[in-house]
Amino acid sequence: MSTAGNQFQIIGGRHRGRKFKFLEVTSLRPTPNKVRETLFNWIQFELSGKVFLDLFSGSGALSFEALSRGARQVFSIEKDLRAFQQLEKNRTLLNTGQIQFIHADALDFLTKNATQPFDFILLDPPFHQKILEKSLTLLSKNGFLTSGCQLYLESEFKITDSLLTNHLSQPFSIHKQKHSGQVHYCLIKVL
Repeated sequence: MSTAGNQFQIIGGRHRGRKFKFLEVTSLRPTPNKVRETLFNWIQFELSGKVFLDLFSGSGALSFEALSRGARQVFSIEKDLRAFQQLEKNRTLLNTGQIQFIHADALDFLTKNATQPFDFILLDPPFHQKILEKSLTLLSKNGFLTSGCQLYLESEFKITDSLLTNHLSQPFSIHKQKHSGQVHYCLIKVL
């Protein structure tokens, strides 16, 4: 997906080329184009028919790209009411029930036990607020991380084995990791 102004474009799959608007919202930081492309190149042969959880949906770019590329179901959490309402407008443009936006605080959502398994969990919280660490702890504690699940992280710092070991009780491996400008990102496999 490329972004121009306050819109993004899906770069692959059945909705390729489709453009969506997103609102200017404090702490909303859409995943950079290069980073989105790299993530979906990493998982392109694994995402068909899978269930995704996007915890800090924001613009919805990651959620809509996953849906376009063959995800069976996408659950997206967004706290900001205006951003959530824009996500719903964008969803109706596709006329699909395969993507569900939930107006909630992601940390509150994670305090409840997982009610279903997720194949991919997308974790791109606001930077510089220690939300990543809190999210990892809650994901681990409340049954969201099952064997075989993959966890995608974006942060302002490099993700290390030490950081993950401090917050995850499940065995894991860092499968892929890169950085682009100020954004560090990685894909973790839960063993």
